[in-house]
Amino acid sequence: MVHATRGIEKEIGTLQLEEKKLVAEIKRTAKNGNENATKTLARQLVRLRQQIAKLQSSQAQMRGIATHTQAMHAQSSVAVGMKSATKAMSSMNKQMAPAKQAKIIQEFQRQSAQMDMTTEMMSDAIDGALDNDEAEEETEELTNQVLDEIGVDVASQQLSSAPKGRIAGKNTEGVGSSGVDELEKRLAALRNA
Repeated sequence: MVHATRGIEKEIGTLQLEEKKLVAEIKRTAKNGNENATKTLARQLVRLRQQIAKLQSSQAQMRGIATHTQAMHAQSSVAVGMKSATKAMSSMNKQMAPAKQAKIIQEFQRQSAQMDMTTEMMSDAIDGALDNDEAEEETEELTNQVLDEIGVDVASQQLSSAPKGRIAGKNTEGVGSSGVDELEKRLAALRNA
């Protein structure tokens, strides 16, 4: 198509050059007063211009055909792409049957829960095997150190008689020891600080 279009363009260019020459010749014969020659040349000019118009029309039709052919090729490519996409989706749908996938997910959840329980049991067993009196003594020492830093004396058993939870005022449960009152004052001072 491209080759044919270029050939037509070349022919149109040649005819346009000939048209210019013919117009110049008509002017020359008209200047010389040769009326028959001028009319004959004028008819040739009209035919030449008609031929140029026909060639230009043919060229436009060739370009239209080429564009149409390209559009058809593009549509064909899209159809081929859609065909392969349809095959791929069909294959995936066959592989991913909903019932089969639901069973796989349920099995995964069951195995995951079983693994969590096994891990917890193993962790408890390891903790039980490794727990010894030294760890308890270290924990006790660390607890006493922290309580000493905040001013609680574990040795005088004030911790066991200290109220549990928020302190809204004096303890109304009947525990009226002066140690508890002092502890409450310290706690209130720490909260305000």
